[in-house]
Amino acid sequence: MTKLKTFALIGAAGYIAPRHMKAIKDTGNELVAALDKNDSVGIIDSYFPQADFFTEFERFDRHVDKLRRSGKGLDYVSIASPNYLHDAHIRFGLRSNAHVICEKPLVLNPWNVDALKEIESESDKKIFNILQLRLHPSIVELKNKIENGPKDKIYDVDLTYLTSRGHWYFTSWKGDVTKSGGVATNIGVHFFDMLTWIFGDVKQNIVHLHDKEKAGGYFELERARVRWFLTVDYNSIPENIQETGARTYRSITVDGEEIEFSGGFTDLHTRSYEHILEGKGFGLEEARRSIEIVHDIRSKEIVTIGEMHPLINTN
Repeated sequence: MTKLKTFALIGAAGYIAPRHMKAIKDTGNELVAALDKNDSVGIIDSYFPQADFFTEFERFDRHVDKLRRSGKGLDYVSIASPNYLHDAHIRFGLRSNAHVICEKPLVLNPWNVDALKEIESESDKKIFNILQLRLHPSIVELKNKIENGPKDKIYDVDLTYLTSRGHWYFTSWKGDVTKSGGVATNIGVHFFDMLTWIFGDVKQNIVHLHDKEKAGGYFELERARVRWFLTVDYNSIPENIQETGARTYRSITVDGEEIEFSGGFTDLHTRSYEHILEGKGFGLEEARRSIEIVHDIRSKEIVTIGEMHPLINTN
């Protein structure tokens, strides 16, 4: 019988934390400790009521160290904390002699990846990033279709992601570009990873719009021309979508053909954990390209001409 793995979770009160709890439960493993400065973590009772919980990092650190010294060290540290803390929490996981599973974006800057690679090389543990779209059946099917299609074909792609957020969003760390990386980083990084995974490296990256609520631009990839638009502003959602009651809308078209991937998201964290536990997780180098892209987007000047996503002109 396979021995169950023990996990700790940093960022247990966050929006995405229950998906990590569910993934640990679904894979037959155990959450033994959790940390968050906020104590609104009653959801733990639905998964691991016996897990020890801490609101202070120092006490959590001491507890994890005692587990390690008693021969009951963690196998994995899962990280769902605010983006700007990922780097420090990844380092903590490695120092605790545990593998690390980190939410996207792995870090905010490309040089953070370089530093983590050096630290990882000094241990026998690995850092894994949740790049869940690489496991979505519709996206895998699209990748296979492109790989098996004409090798010299350049595709025309439109990416649209509208996911409205309330006023709380801009009061929280997510509204602070120094902590979240801004909207393109916070809600776009895994889409950019998916696009480059399928269509290749970025040859040109043009930004047409980038403010606290929305961002849009144009990529020229090795095998695609991509117009993209992201927003957390409900008013940016077209009326016909608002009339359905939906507050989120995802769309990818390839040469005008819609790729259906609106569903199938709720179990992707479980699939990601399965993938990692099978020894197939996505590591630092897989995460690097998307980190470079979002850093580049934050650094670029806005260009108001060129091949723009249709929704940019209405925003």
